[in-house]
Amino acid sequence: MNAKQVIDLFVDQGIIDQSQVDDINQEIATSGKDVVETLVDFGFTTDEGFYQTLAEALGLDVVNLSGFEPPQDVLRLIPAGLARLHGALPIGMSGDAITVCLVDPMNAQVPEDLRFALGRNIHVVVAPVHQIEELLRKNYGTDAGSMDEILSQLGSEEIQFGDEGQIDLQNVEAEANAAPIIRYVDLILYQAIQDRASDIHFEPFETEFKIRYRVDGALYEMAPPPRHLALPVISRVKVMANLNIAERRLPQDGRIQKSIAGRQVDLRVSTLPTQFGESVVLRVLDRTTVNLNLDALGMPDYVMSYILNTIEKPNGIFVVTGPTGSGKTTTLYACLNQINTIDSKLLTAEDPVEYDIEGIVQVPVNESIGLSFARVLRAFLRQDPDRIMVGETRDIETAQIAIQASLTGHLVFSTLHTNDAPGAVTRLIDMGVEPFMISSSLEGVLAQRLIRKICTNCRTAYEPTEAVLTQLGLSPHDIGDKNFYYGKGCDKCNNTGYKGRKGIYELLDITDPIRELINQRAPTVVLRQKALELGMVGLREDGLRSIYDGDTTIEEVLKYT
Repeated sequence: MNAKQVIDLFVDQGIIDQSQVDDINQEIATSGKDVVETLVDFGFTTDEGFYQTLAEALGLDVVNLSGFEPPQDVLRLIPAGLARLHGALPIGMSGDAITVCLVDPMNAQVPEDLRFALGRNIHVVVAPVHQIEELLRKNYGTDAGSMDEILSQLGSEEIQFGDEGQIDLQNVEAEANAAPIIRYVDLILYQAIQDRASDIHFEPFETEFKIRYRVDGALYEMAPPPRHLALPVISRVKVMANLNIAERRLPQDGRIQKSIAGRQVDLRVSTLPTQFGESVVLRVLDRTTVNLNLDALGMPDYVMSYILNTIEKPNGIFVVTGPTGSGKTTTLYACLNQINTIDSKLLTAEDPVEYDIEGIVQVPVNESIGLSFARVLRAFLRQDPDRIMVGETRDIETAQIAIQASLTGHLVFSTLHTNDAPGAVTRLIDMGVEPFMISSSLEGVLAQRLIRKICTNCRTAYEPTEAVLTQLGLSPHDIGDKNFYYGKGCDKCNNTGYKGRKGIYELLDITDPIRELINQRAPTVVLRQKALELGMVGLREDGLRSIYDGDTTIEEVLKYT
């Protein structure tokens, strides 16, 4: 269930005071507990009382499923894939209406989707989430079972090409909208969300069709479906994203917004024409898993206090740098969230807008119609802003306007793609920005990487070899009695040994000695040396902190630093 909706409901009911909302959100962010557990722990309600309050507020009945076994003929009313996709458990039947318990009874879209898919009326009742999930697991088997069941319903005929290699469009559209294909694609999306995937890859090759998920930065392949399903599956994804299924020669971009397993998920869709059909990648933007709270990012104390101090400054530029997928945007969103108050105007230019944040004016950049970062930024300056975020500084024009904005009394946040923090200065000079402009406007640069965390369930201590320690630049004498860990692999982490990710950081504070070097066009090596002398902690050193804390492995730190 959406934590914000639940908390708002309890505030409306007078059970929670508005002044307590921040404490509850803070607890959810830091403890990882769900909203029900948190409200019970705070003493605002009991487990039973929570569902009673929820049912009364929604005007629904509440049921207790303890010891209840749904009849088989009722269970057959909703196919397994659909039941798990929507978190819907059928418990009874009255006329043409199915009585259903939902994992998220507050999501009004789910009953509508079920009504449309099943052609029956849906009567929703409220029950404890853990009871619903337990019965769903017990009665609807595993994902693999559903996958096999759906695949067996799909034909084995490849769609035929016409005389000139053209595809029979009506045939493709009919295939893409066939019930088994719809269920199959929905199940792939469901499984990806359950596994916390950040990207889903559909890749057609000459003799096979691969589907891969990226979880915590690493790609995993799922059981490949038959090659002939490539076209209908990819066409189905394009239909969902409102893309032109007839156009298979040009790349296309789109967006899918969908409720999956009771969660509102945004999927950014990108298609690419290849030799053997279109390759499609879906970027998963799951608002329930991303935490736009600075406290939840696990920064070292000195980085945290520096950022809190910098984001309150009236002007200047703060740059976050790192490769694609290193969490730069999340860090900047968390900074904006921190200063998103009623007395300041916040504007962002992004390509594309990843998360909608209430109270912030967000503008999607669109190069195809000439709406570039530079053009949006110029328009921003006439919008009376206090703080501005530029998704990425790609060219000298954007950099110069950003610097101009900072010099005229605005605080500007931006990202760059460089390997380390001092490299950001050199990148700006390479773009053609004058060094004195950089030194007078730049406040700080934060470089970051995301490294995988060891699964806490199968974490095991071990003694690293001298050769591995040498790669880290350490000797057995340096480590003393410190412990090292790795993940053995278990069911909770899909036998990878890793679960979740955390950031490692390198902070370059632009102090007067650094400013002098910038004005002298000093190379990155010299800037880095000076910054280390002045106390900058490098990415590798911050990685060692995570190793010593037992959060990650030596291999992860070596891989990313």
